[in-house]
Amino acid sequence: MSASRDIDALIDMMARLPGLGPRSARRAVLHMIRKKELLLTPLADLMHHVAVNVRECERCGNIGSDRLCDICTSEKRSTGEICVVEDVADLWAMERTAVFRGRYHVLGGTLSALDAVGPEELRIPKLMARVAEEGIREVILALNATVDGQTTAHYIADQLEGQVRLTSLAQGVPIGGELDYLDDGTISAALRARKDI
Repeated sequence: MSASRDIDALIDMMARLPGLGPRSARRAVLHMIRKKELLLTPLADLMHHVAVNVRECERCGNIGSDRLCDICTSEKRSTGEICVVEDVADLWAMERTAVFRGRYHVLGGTLSALDAVGPEELRIPKLMARVAEEGIREVILALNATVDGQTTAHYIADQLEGQVRLTSLAQGVPIGGELDYLDDGTISAALRARKDI
C-alpha cells in the first residue's frame, strides 16, 4: 500500500468518529503528520495500548484495565445504591459532578422496538441479578429523557417494583435557563416536579 493510500485510509477511519466529518478528519490527520513526533507517534502508541489493555467491567459495564473497574473496587463507594445509565459517556458525565458516591450500572443502550433491542440485548438481566445479590436499597434511573430512555426506565421500574426504592433524576428548568427559550415538555416537567421553597 502506498503512503498516499495509507493516509487516505487513516482519513476515512478518522471520519467515522463522532463529530468528525471528512474535512475535519483530513485537517486532523494533516496536523498529526506535520507534528509526527509530538502527536502521531504517541497517539498511535496510546491507541495500541488502549486496544490491548482496556475492557468492559464485568460487574457494571464501565471501562477500565482490570476485570472490575476502579469504581466497583473502591471501598469509598456506597454499596447500597446503583445509578443506572445508558452508556459509559453518561457514567463519566455523572462522575464529573462528584456528587454521586454510589456505584453504577451501564445498560449499553435503551430498549427500542424499531431497532429490535430488547432487555436481553442490554445489561438489564445483569442489573436484576446485582439488585438481588448485592443488597441494593436504591436504584436511581438516570436515563435520557427520550422516548426510548423513558420506555427503558418504565420497564426497569416494573421489574424492580417492590424490591428496592426507585428514583429518577429531576427534570425541568436547567440552571441559567430562561423560560422563553425552553420547550413545552421541559416546562411541563418542571411544573410537575415543583417543590416548596
